[in-house]
Amino acid sequence: MSDQDAFERILASLYDAMLDDAQWPATSALIDEACGTKGNALLVGAGPKDDIRALFVGLYYRGERRADWERKYLTVYHPIAEHVPRFRQLPDSRVVHITDLYTPEELQTSRTYNEAFPEGNAQDSVIVRLDVADDAFISWSPLDPVTRGGWGAGQRALITGLLPHIRQFVRVRQALTTAEAQSTSVTGLLDTPRIGVIHLDRRGRIVEANDRARAILRYGDGITDRGGELRARVPADQARLARLLAAALPTATPVPVSGTLPLRRASLGTRLVVHVKPVFAPPPDYGARHVAALVLITEPGRQARIDPALVAAALDLTPAESRVAVWVAEGWTVRQIAEATGRTPGAVHWHLRHIYHKHGITRHADLVRLVLSLSELA
Repeated sequence: MSDQDAFERILASLYDAMLDDAQWPATSALIDEACGTKGNALLVGAGPKDDIRALFVGLYYRGERRADWERKYLTVYHPIAEHVPRFRQLPDSRVVHITDLYTPEELQTSRTYNEAFPEGNAQDSVIVRLDVADDAFISWSPLDPVTRGGWGAGQRALITGLLPHIRQFVRVRQALTTAEAQSTSVTGLLDTPRIGVIHLDRRGRIVEANDRARAILRYGDGITDRGGELRARVPADQARLARLLAAALPTATPVPVSGTLPLRRASLGTRLVVHVKPVFAPPPDYGARHVAALVLITEPGRQARIDPALVAAALDLTPAESRVAVWVAEGWTVRQIAEATGRTPGAVHWHLRHIYHKHGITRHADLVRLVLSLSELA
């Protein structure tokens, strides 16, 4: 198998793992096989450079996770590891040999290097830092090579080529975890209320969108639907969005790739972040209009949304009334709700009057308190 074939197999598996974390061990095994390594370690951390916190660590040997070693490393060795603060100072995406982060004296005396790394097959590993947010980062470390003789140019090239895709894997997993949709299918994501989900065909035209995405597109602040195509509000963002979408579609060469883009907004006080990933259809498709790319729209910093179905059940509201109630609790105005849903302000007021009558209230503030009181139950 050529290096390009191996790379494309890894990407296809990685895109599956973005939607279902149970697929990551298989992806990890493919990476180990292609890179010729004994395993790889993935760590997500956060905090300033002098106070780093490990939020997650996953150590895999040819697809088998070693949770016992993960716990041991985090509790015993990570707090005293000399390389950690130096690693945090590295430029984004620079791959370095682990020994470059230790002094000659530390290579002789360090407990982490001389006790943990031999047990974890990491004394000859390489490591790289990938930024994912202002104070969050990924540490990815392909472990010791299977064969002796150090790291070859082909191995390093493959590792470098995988870096943006490893970063994107973590970004999408974080977005789906926040939306409480950790393991689902492309179609199943349409039922998720906390994140905007859009399906695109091979030409980049919208096939389907969930309620959250339709509301965002109708309001048109940041991103909108222009004749079935996604368009950014800001011209500079539109150019980047067009490139991002084109790269994820089957016409992209040599292989469709995933990506992320923040979009500026004029109102609502939050930005949008768009994640795009390819969706591979089994050949042959005979020209069918199938889903070729998945678009996820998130609103970082926005309060987690209460499920409208929960509000409907708890407050005895219709589905339409519950959606209006949730939007009001999120701070949307009647005009914004009307524009997002394609209805008139009068129709929104009509729903509000019915809600007020059912619960004997008269003000927006009373409705907001009523809906937010369900947050602990949610």
